[in-house]
Amino acid sequence: MTSESDKVYIFDTTLRDGEQSAGISFSMDEKVEIARQLAKLNVDIIEAGFPATSPGDREAIARITQEVRGPVIAGLARAVEDDIDIAYEAVRRAESARIHVFLSSSDIHLAHQLRKNREDIIELARFGVSRAKGYVSDVEFSPMDATRSNRDFVYQIVQAAIEEGATTINIPDTVGYAIPEEFEDLIRSIMKNVPDIQKVRLSVHCQNDLGMATANSLAGILGGARQVEGTINGIGERAGNASLEEVVMAIKTRPDFMKVHTDVNTREFYVASKMVERYSGMMIQPHKAIVGKNAFRHSSGIHQDGVLKMRETYEIMDPASIGIPAGNSIVLTKVSGTHAVRSRLADLGFTPTDEEFTRIFAAFKDVADVRDEVDDRDLMAIVAEQTQSKIEDTWKLDLLQVSTSDHGSPTATVRLLDAAGQPHEDAAIGSGPVDAVYRAINRVTGAENVLTEFSVKSVTEGIDAQGEVTIRIETGGVVYQGRAADNDILVASARAYLHALNRSIAVAQHAATQHAVAQRSAQ
Repeated sequence: MTSESDKVYIFDTTLRDGEQSAGISFSMDEKVEIARQLAKLNVDIIEAGFPATSPGDREAIARITQEVRGPVIAGLARAVEDDIDIAYEAVRRAESARIHVFLSSSDIHLAHQLRKNREDIIELARFGVSRAKGYVSDVEFSPMDATRSNRDFVYQIVQAAIEEGATTINIPDTVGYAIPEEFEDLIRSIMKNVPDIQKVRLSVHCQNDLGMATANSLAGILGGARQVEGTINGIGERAGNASLEEVVMAIKTRPDFMKVHTDVNTREFYVASKMVERYSGMMIQPHKAIVGKNAFRHSSGIHQDGVLKMRETYEIMDPASIGIPAGNSIVLTKVSGTHAVRSRLADLGFTPTDEEFTRIFAAFKDVADVRDEVDDRDLMAIVAEQTQSKIEDTWKLDLLQVSTSDHGSPTATVRLLDAAGQPHEDAAIGSGPVDAVYRAINRVTGAENVLTEFSVKSVTEGIDAQGEVTIRIETGGVVYQGRAADNDILVASARAYLHALNRSIAVAQHAATQHAVAQRSAQ
């Protein structure tokens, strides 16, 4: 499509490929909130999920189609009838809907995964695109593992998909195998050898197994692609996807070389990055390009001197253009009032409801009582805990006492409040203080689960720093994540555990209600 050849369309797959990262499972509320933030970011397409994988994914996608306006909402489907039908049901209420059909094209996938020949694959591609086209006008097709496929076969399958009505052709580097020069050449060769390629928009989807997803995506653009697929913070299968903030900021910073643009509102990247970091539980490394903690920090005296004289001496991007808050003259301490805290939250991109702000301010006062200053990272940790997915808390922490020494067994006493506000208290001995706390909580709640992951990190520096705890528990074959931050790491551990436990209870109660409704309907 040459009429808009100077624009690159941004296809965000954080909620689909990003969630395929080992250890990530977004709740439905988190998916909707991320989708809203992506709409603020002004991405062109949101791939909201893979509808055929689970009823929960279908329900989340359906909510996104009803609550998020602006971007095209896409659902992924294999080139099989059921997948495509389910995908349509999930996205059909969207303001603009797309079905994304994919099918393997490499000989290694055909021989060992699909056990089909090339002729069979061509027919499946035709069937999949044709069926999707019967539902929606906007159909994307991806020949999976294209970079390890026979080029002539890629040309054939792409042409077949276009003949059946595909509007976007995506070329995936599924296993991160390509080298930039090679990938650019592949895109150019598709542009040259597929007869009807000008009827569609050409897209690229690059994985990061060799650390070249961003470079390959940019190479694809230079070769003629006008859609790029990726995720916030680069999360995804194995080593992840192309990091959208890197691709977009490279385009914005080097228009002289790339000669294209996007319509992304880059000032929303920082908030989007922090949101995905919180909800995924995957902390980004300090030196991560664009959004890492150290991306705009300078330690060398020479660099500091240069930046103080003129920012551009050592910064090729303005932090404000990504939404990173500039230095603020307001110092938040225990004597700060609600106006100062609300103002700083607004600077950081948060607009909590009055109810949420009441909780945030109370937690802020607790932290401020033990710290000389509450900085942005403290504040964002407080927000993360106080505004995380809204579920009815079956259990709330009312009291925690822990006794431990280097010669005795740690003992924890907990008092929890149930949904009616009634107190329940018990104690337990554990192999360590956190284990004792969790055993005591289990005794009170009667919970049966397996703790699969426990991590703790310091939110800020210093002996009085807040500790943020992220845990995952498994119950009934489902993994639930919990997070909490507090100056007392044992309190944070207890709250994080209760957050995950309350999630599991809420899901079980919802399933029981749905089952009861279904039984009544059947009668």
